[in-house]
Order: sequence, then structure tokens, then C-alpha cells
Amino acid sequence: MTGAPIKAVVIGASGGIGAALVAALAEEDVAVRGFARSFTGADRLDLEDEASIAAAAAGLATPPELVVVATGLLHQDGHGPEKSMAALDPAWLARQYMVNAIGPALVAKHFLPAMPRGGRSVFAVLSARVGSISDNKLGGWYGYRAAKAALNQLVRTLAVEDRRRNDRGIVVALHPGTVDTGLSRPFQANVRADQLFTPERAAVQLLDVIDGLRPPDSGKLFGWDGAEIKP
Repeated sequence: MTGAPIKAVVIGASGGIGAALVAALAEEDVAVRGFARSFTGADRLDLEDEASIAAAAAGLATPPELVVVATGLLHQDGHGPEKSMAALDPAWLARQYMVNAIGPALVAKHFLPAMPRGGRSVFAVLSARVGSISDNKLGGWYGYRAAKAALNQLVRTLAVEDRRRNDRGIVVALHPGTVDTGLSRPFQANVRADQLFTPERAAVQLLDVIDGLRPPDSGKLFGWDGAEIKP
């Protein structure tokens, strides 16, 4: 893609959903560029390193019409979703917020100004249904729920501000469903087979949702099926 106009950007392009999004966009002949923490050189972007985010945005030759933040953290190094308040750990909570909320917000800080100032554009972040406060009937998963709820609020606030820059721009959060990746693998036992999506299917479903979005949808959270999820 060197030298080609960049129409789409995927951040987290080394992950299951991110890599599938890059492949799906390329298959549709969309000029796409992927960034990830594990990449090197100009394609490296670390959500915990704002300088790398700023450099990635500044290095874009043309304004992207689509930016997807396909990142997320649910478990790592023996830490996972808390089953009770007794399991709350301040360092793990802070890390959940850093990766799931603060990092994507910093991406928006640097990438939204690089997007077109007129015409339709979409800035989308992967969130989760469990970030919906009104949908929380089971409890548990404190850090992940709270961080995704924070992300949904950040998306709403970003959408309000970005509307002043481009009244046809769309800023949204997307719930991809349960996808067969390393993030969800330890928690798939009770997921019905028809509700466990391959990354390739998830990518196509997410792009279908993105294609159907309109400016009034900005600031909202949508599921993989296109249905709005209430906060």
C-alpha cells in the first residue's frame, strides 16, 4: 500500500479482529493501513505511548475516511475479570482503564483532527455490551465493565465535539459480539456455537454496520447486528 491514498486505518491490526478488518477492507479494494504495538517503524502504535499515537497520525499522507480502533484487554498475566469486589486490585483496574478507555481516547485526540473536515467519515472503537450500565444484570467483571462504560461515555463526548468540526462525521462504539480470539477464548464455554463468530465473520459484520451508519448515529453504541445498545 506504499504511496496509495489511505482511505481507512485500523489500529490493533495485529489482533484477531484487527487483522481480519484489514484483510476485509483490502478485499473490497479499500486502501488501508494497519498500526499495532507489535509493528515496527512508522506502523508502530502503542496505546500506552501517546508519542507513538501522535507520530502515527502525523505520518498519514492523506486524511482517512475510516478509522477503527480494534483493541481491548480482558485478561493478562494471571489477571482476569473479577467475580466479586474482593478481587478488586487497583493496579489491574488502572490497566483496564488505560488500554480500554484512555488509549482509544488518545487515538481520537490525534486521529480525529486528521480526518476529513467535510463529508461522511467514521471513527469507530470496539467496545462491549457489558459496558452498558442499563444492561448489567449479572454483576462481576468490574474493571472491564467500568472501562468499557467509560469508553462509551468518551465516545459520546467526542461525538459532541467532533460534530463542530465536521457535521457529517460519525464517532461510534461497536460491540463485535463474542469473537473467537485470544481475548474471549477462556470465556467461551457457555457461548452458543451460532453466537461465537470467527474474526473474519466479525469483521464483515462490523463493516456492514459501519456502512449503514448516518450522522445522527454519532455518539452511540451499536451491536454487531446493527441494533443500538442503550448505555
